[in-house]
Amino acid sequence: QVQLVESGGGLVQAGGSLRLSCAASGSIFSINRMGWYRQAPGKERELVAAISKGGSTFYADSVKGRFTISRDNAKNTLYLQMNSLKPEDTAIYYCAAWKILATMKSTPEYWGQGTQVTVSS
Repeated sequence: QVQLVESGGGLVQAGGSLRLSCAASGSIFSINRMGWYRQAPGKERELVAAISKGGSTFYADSVKGRFTISRDNAKNTLYLQMNSLKPEDTAIYYCAAWKILATMKSTPEYWGQGTQVTVSS
């Protein structure tokens, strides 16, 4: 089992920045790719960004150029630096991790509890 705990959410004005963190613990050896999903009220959950253990990244078109995903494998921590935030970025952000050999198209095996990000206009 892998436990994921997010931190860093909050309220910020449009144009501002936030940095989310996700601390992983447990059977870390069993996971490869990690990522951030978000879900806004009344909308489907969407994959925002993902990163493999080797550093290959994926970004949703809506956040390219504004968000940066990174991970510190030594600290078992995932980050999401969010710049130039927009009101439409308001959502609950979830950290997630895929088991080794799982593709990014599959549903991650492990999830954090979520952290609220609210961007005011």
